Amino acid sequence: MDDSACTLRRQPKAAPRSGLLLAAAGELPPRSAFRRPTGLRTAIVRNALYPVLMPAVTSLDNLTIRPLSADTWPAFADLVARHNGVFGGCWCTWFHTLSRDKDRTYESNRTLKCGLVEQGRAHAALVFDGDEAVAWAEYGPPQELPNIHHRQEYEAGLVRPPDYRITCIFVDRRYRRQGVAALALQGALDLIADAGGGLVEGYPHDMSKQPEGKKMSSSFLYNGTRRMYEEAGFSYERSKGQKNCVMTRTIAPT
Repeated sequence: MDDSACTLRRQPKAAPRSGLLLAAAGELPPRSAFRRPTGLRTAIVRNALYPVLMPAVTSLDNLTIRPLSADTWPAFADLVARHNGVFGGCWCTWFHTLSRDKDRTYESNRTLKCGLVEQGRAHAALVFDGDEAVAWAEYGPPQELPNIHHRQEYEAGLVRPPDYRITCIFVDRRYRRQGVAALALQGALDLIADAGGGLVEGYPHDMSKQPEGKKMSSSFLYNGTRRMYEEAGFSYERSKGQKNCVMTRTIAPT
């Protein structure tokens, strides 16, 4: 993979550090504004440890959560590249900008995501197996993630804007159906709590609307399931589209 369009470089591995997650604020600038800043702002929080039972073939005892940042970008980029850019080369950028704002190609999406991470405007809880990222849950304030599916219907029924929204949960194909998506979701909630907490929205798939006998591939569950969010303490608010819904939970600050 050619890194010429991205100013983030692989750094020597360092032990996770403690600190406060810096939440993004304000409107997203146009693509032309994504230049290397004079001082790189990096979001660092405490490293959280979550024991997870995995099949013996993986030889795992536990997984860890770390935030997406300049330090973890290489591991995130490796995970995305292993899956051909994810969802047709999205690089987890679809929710960052509206369709009219950018060309959606593999390389332009990668460049955009890199610039957002550099500027502290892209947040996600990354699940690590050792030094390898194996999943993420993307989250951020609405100004950071303005694009959601069924947006017109969603905005028509909006009563109170959330402080944060969770827009995409992705798991490495080798780790699916093992509870890793729920782990990523909880990691995002923990990072939101470290950043001050607030009202959090998620938009999972409501599997009760799935036709009986018809299965949905886990690769298409880009935001998890209603049941997973219920188990994480979220409450159902309303439907969104044919098979998605709006769910909320208020997170207290740590």
